[in-house]
Amino acid sequence: MKASDRAYAALRDDIVEWRLPPGTVLGEVEQSERLGVSRTPLREALARLTAEGLASAQRGRGVVVSDISLAHIDELFELREALESKAAALAALRGDRELFAVLRDRFAAAPALLNDEDPQRHEYYALAAELDAAIDAAVGNSYLAQSLEGLRVHLTRVRRLAKDDAARLRQAASEHAAIAAAIADGNAHLAAAATAVHLSNSLNHIKSTHTTPTPHIREVSHG
Repeated sequence: MKASDRAYAALRDDIVEWRLPPGTVLGEVEQSERLGVSRTPLREALARLTAEGLASAQRGRGVVVSDISLAHIDELFELREALESKAAALAALRGDRELFAVLRDRFAAAPALLNDEDPQRHEYYALAAELDAAIDAAVGNSYLAQSLEGLRVHLTRVRRLAKDDAARLRQAASEHAAIAAAIADGNAHLAAAATAVHLSNSLNHIKSTHTTPTPHIREVSHG
């Protein structure tokens, strides 16, 4: 892997997971030493992050991790509803119904994943990512898939603004099950509608429980 790609991947992961929270200055000297790369590939990585909206150049400060505001969240969800509702509808027309029937059943059992043994909800979010990947594959539209991939990077950051509410996640599991069920039934209209309902509920939850996380910033492996 090129040094610039390695630096980009490490910084991107740190930003998405809030190890580098909004407003953090990405100083070239500091980040070069931390990531074990020279300043030229680091600049290339910072340029890519800036182009994706994960970082921004500020006069007098250099490149900083971009902020997330409630206004940005509204804009993200406007785009998310348009893209994901369309993707769900297309998946209902083109997807493997048996695969989505299995996902439907797994989401029906998902509340069992929401326990104290996995406080970060890794298993639940991995299941949600499986549904996203299955829909992307079913759609068979590389342009739509690429747009969704870029959007989901920002949505992962947004998710950390909401309090970890097991009751909301159980409701979300039911909503995901409804989306998977509609796709399994080949009902494009219902798949799009179920997706819109899920996104509306998710947005309302984030805005009603908005909190700013203060995660510990830790070192990232140089490998």
